Amino acid sequence: MTKATDYFMNGYSCSESVLQSAIDKDLCPAELLPCATTFSGGMSSGCLCGALAGAQIVAGWNFGRNNSKGNEPVARAKAKELVDEFKARNQFTCCKILSRGLEGLERKKHCCKMVSDAEEILENMLAGVNA
Repeated sequence: MTKATDYFMNGYSCSESVLQSAIDKDLCPAELLPCATTFSGGMSSGCLCGALAGAQIVAGWNFGRNNSKGNEPVARAKAKELVDEFKARNQFTCCKILSRGLEGLERKKHCCKMVSDAEEILENMLAGVNA
């Protein structure tokens, strides 16, 4: 079990889990955690997977505007990299499609893969950036 999936199975949402794992690894500040709360469950609409959204928050923190490591073009390229790799692993980025027909614990266990994938993709992207 990855750090993010452990958080996910113990009460954090998918987006919060990815962000809390990144916080633990000093990839972003703890003050960002509340930003992730609204992204779970596809922003409560079933759209973008919350785990991927959580990873995007961390990528934005590291590569976004006014950051010494990035700027808008770099941030957008990193955002695309995250989405492309997530799609390569899972085909879709839409929560409704990724979790179609699943409920309760069955859905939660299924979504562990997306949480783990988002965490791994993000960590690979940031390897060395914050060293």
